[in-house]
Amino acid sequence: MNQIQSMKTYLLLFAFFATSLSFGQYTDVINSNRPGVSRSAFSVGTNVLQFEMGPYFVKEKHTPLQYEVSGFGADFMARYGLFFEQLEVSLEGTYQNDKFTDNRSAISSETKRSNFKNFTLGAKYLIYDPYKNQEDKPNVYSYHANRKFQWKSLIPAVSAFVGANFDSKDNPYTAPDVEGFSPKVMIATQNNFSNGWVLVLNLIKDRIGSDYSDFQYIITLTKSLNEQWVLFGETQGIKSDFYADNLFRFGGAYLWSKDFQLDTAITLNTKDTPSVFNVNLGASYRFDFHKDKEPDNNNSAKDEMKRKQRANKHKNKIDTDF
Repeated sequence: MNQIQSMKTYLLLFAFFATSLSFGQYTDVINSNRPGVSRSAFSVGTNVLQFEMGPYFVKEKHTPLQYEVSGFGADFMARYGLFFEQLEVSLEGTYQNDKFTDNRSAISSETKRSNFKNFTLGAKYLIYDPYKNQEDKPNVYSYHANRKFQWKSLIPAVSAFVGANFDSKDNPYTAPDVEGFSPKVMIATQNNFSNGWVLVLNLIKDRIGSDYSDFQYIITLTKSLNEQWVLFGETQGIKSDFYADNLFRFGGAYLWSKDFQLDTAITLNTKDTPSVFNVNLGASYRFDFHKDKEPDNNNSAKDEMKRKQRANKHKNKIDTDF
């Protein structure tokens, strides 16, 4: 009977330890923004260097203006957890090489284009984490309690991003007055529901200060099927005087190892100004140099004080004996 009770105790301690790890900034497995283009509210963790990238094929057709675009590109991101768990710095961009075909005359004209659609350096900071307190973590004593809906899961983690864009002059993918540096800000929220559902929301104000500054929202819903497979659906709204669209993405990701993830997705819309169809493959890999910090809670100072007190008592005792 004692052995059974001891086994139960060890299992409860293991479950408590596992859930404590899973709700920190750092995770035992890679924490990628992919699949999709939204940004998680959480960072990669201190001393973690992570690369995320993916080539894609693009096909666009603008019916009223009678042009077509076909080509390929690649989006990339480098992330690093700096100083403490809540802070992450990142460098991200999208490079595209395509052929622009103008069909307004009897003889079509073709123009080859290539440049960065965006290139941004920035930092993200976790403002609020609803999972940091012990009382907000899963019930380690009840499997069924963890699988049912909990109202407190409606409270999201919230982070803020501040960055700087760099756009080259005469860029075919940006508005006419956009060049040089411009600010970018974002609020990212994340809800971790039961049964492997995760909801991410991004609100973005990009290229602030230009006449064609745009506002974007991205909503991503992911569902983990098991420890390796994840499916997702995403909608992205873009609003500016230069370009406006509503994009939809669907796809999935496969966890190859704890530090390596593969993903794929398709992107499309429902209009013809222009119509959009993209197919992409992606990968994420991290170099994990993270080390957990042992909680101090002033124990070192207290232990040092007790050691000195014991030493003084021992010294006094020696002096008394003599």
